[in-house]
Amino acid sequence: MGLYTALVSNVLFPLQERLKKHDTVAIRSGMEDSQWWPSEKLEELRLERLRTLLSKAGKHVPYYRDCFSQLGFDPHSIRSLADLQKIPFLTKAVIRAEGDRMKSEIAKGLARFNTGGSSGEPLIFFIGNERVSHDVAAKWRATRWWGVDIGDPEIVVWGSPIELSAQDRLRQWRDRLMRTQLLPAFQMSEAKLDEFIATITSTRPRVLFGYPSSISLLARHAEKRGQSMSNLGIKVAFVTSERLYEEQRDAISRVFGCLVANGYGGRDAGFIAHECPAGGMHLTAEDIIVEIVDRDGHVLAPGQVGEIVVTHLATSDFPFIRYQTGDMGALSARLCGCGRGLPVLEEIQGRTTDFVVAADGTVMHGLALIYPIRDLPGVAAFKVIQHSLNHTEVQIVANGDYSLAVANDIQSGIQARLGKNVTVDVQKVEAIQPERSGKFRYIISHVPLP
Repeated sequence: MGLYTALVSNVLFPLQERLKKHDTVAIRSGMEDSQWWPSEKLEELRLERLRTLLSKAGKHVPYYRDCFSQLGFDPHSIRSLADLQKIPFLTKAVIRAEGDRMKSEIAKGLARFNTGGSSGEPLIFFIGNERVSHDVAAKWRATRWWGVDIGDPEIVVWGSPIELSAQDRLRQWRDRLMRTQLLPAFQMSEAKLDEFIATITSTRPRVLFGYPSSISLLARHAEKRGQSMSNLGIKVAFVTSERLYEEQRDAISRVFGCLVANGYGGRDAGFIAHECPAGGMHLTAEDIIVEIVDRDGHVLAPGQVGEIVVTHLATSDFPFIRYQTGDMGALSARLCGCGRGLPVLEEIQGRTTDFVVAADGTVMHGLALIYPIRDLPGVAAFKVIQHSLNHTEVQIVANGDYSLAVANDIQSGIQARLGKNVTVDVQKVEAIQPERSGKFRYIISHVPLP
């Protein structure tokens, strides 16, 4: 660790957190101890924290006070994590309908947040100091797994309006002190990509952080320009907020000459899991309980794929209890070779909207449509939108090798998977537009899963 990084990590950042009334430093220190605990001791901690969360929710949160009363549920009766199943799922629709009744009556200083609203309707919720402290600590711990720390030079490729609108003078000075520079993921034109590559080259960051789609786009652009990026001293690229595809991991690693660390979570659900250098996607088990459920809401065994349901134990101000994320994945029955006792997510398959439905009702991951397109000549970028069972649109950014034959290949490849009578509308566009969050998605389906 360099001297300036040590100054930031050990002095400046802890001072900032103390001024914000965040317990981040103490929580991270505790997490760096508990990550090595045996599973039995870790489960005791989680159970104790679960009882505390449910007790506070039942006492101070109107929605849960009424819910527990109707169920005849006593939070103090919790004897195992499986007792969570006595509580109904929390959905985005419930949060929208209940509004302020989701807030604790004793909460102070809550900050308003919202998701990107990929469904067209953003989710509004609130976060207090407890949640912020735990989320930052979880991210900080995971950063240190890879031999980097707060204060190491960092390039952040992000698109959230919250972060982008917060770039006032005070924030700019703070970022300079922390050696963090933000590149807006909304602005990915050819000219901007050239600027971003130049910025990364001159900055020589130790860390990249952002969406895998955006960082891999930067990597491919640098490669196209013949720009060498592997000698800049970048140690690791932390990617999050989207599914990480293997071709994205390969492109980032190849071009930037660095390791790629996957992170899974969301602004609503928190930092759920992080990848360690041994390859395990470790749950932030001290704060997060994950259940995998089928379409009927039954909890599935490790290895079985279902919807990821999250209980965040540091959300007493605005509880997320059995929150349905809309993501698909599976837990693992194995422990990681790194020696940490933190449970492992076996796989993360993406959002339910990353799945498509064939005309005959067959459900398949969007990868089934990505594979026939991504390696075709003349296709620089693409996006697939399933509007209905009978209509799929494919947006294509073409290069010099694109032809009618390529369009026909796309059409036939998708029909082979969705049904021969499905209308496949191939449209050439100047650029693929990002979502409102700044993310780029390969697949969007508007067809509900059966």
